[in-house]
Amino acid sequence: MGSLSTILIHPDEIYPLLKLKLAITKAQKQIPLDPHLTFCYSTLNKVFKTFSLIIQQLGTELRDAVCVFYLILRALDTVEDDTSIPTEIKVPIRIAFHRHIYDRDWHFVCGEEKYKVLMEQFHHVSAAFLELEKGYQEIIEDITKRMGAGMAKFISKEVETVDDYDEYCHYAAGLVGLGMSKLLLSSELETVTPNWEQLSNSTGLFLQVCMYHHNSIT
Repeated sequence: MGSLSTILIHPDEIYPLLKLKLAITKAQKQIPLDPHLTFCYSTLNKVFKTFSLIIQQLGTELRDAVCVFYLILRALDTVEDDTSIPTEIKVPIRIAFHRHIYDRDWHFVCGEEKYKVLMEQFHHVSAAFLELEKGYQEIIEDITKRMGAGMAKFISKEVETVDDYDEYCHYAAGLVGLGMSKLLLSSELETVTPNWEQLSNSTGLFLQVCMYHHNSIT
């Protein structure tokens, strides 16, 4: 929560920090006893703690679906980021990733640290995925298939124009926003609004740009 001196300089932040601390404690207590979901939530907390806290506000079924959805795309992105994987191996994995998630035994060694653990123990994610409702499974499979194909496309295609960059960001981030919206709609917690697909994609693109600028600064 930071040093006492830092907190005293910004006393208006004490209450939000206490709320965050309580949220973290509550989130840790809500990790399911199921070994596969336990791995999923524990891993999500390591790779994206903020997101892990946010989804604790969701109902159990939707929360599980969102957790598994993010980890599947995170695993796909781990394959994308590992430059040591030869192209002839990487491309088929990307294209077939939406099928691998149905295989309880599939795993692939790549990535580093917590991402390597995710890939080595991916059978936990697959097992948790197969326990989700069919509607959630179909949404996750569709987004994974489209993202994998898009990533594979940019193996041989250079990003040279703004349109190219927007297209790549659509695959890398826009589809995440679209998938999240579809999961929410499927849960019937949200209703369809005009241009919801465009808005979902735009949100993903915006977050990708923010991440790009953040990485450039840091």
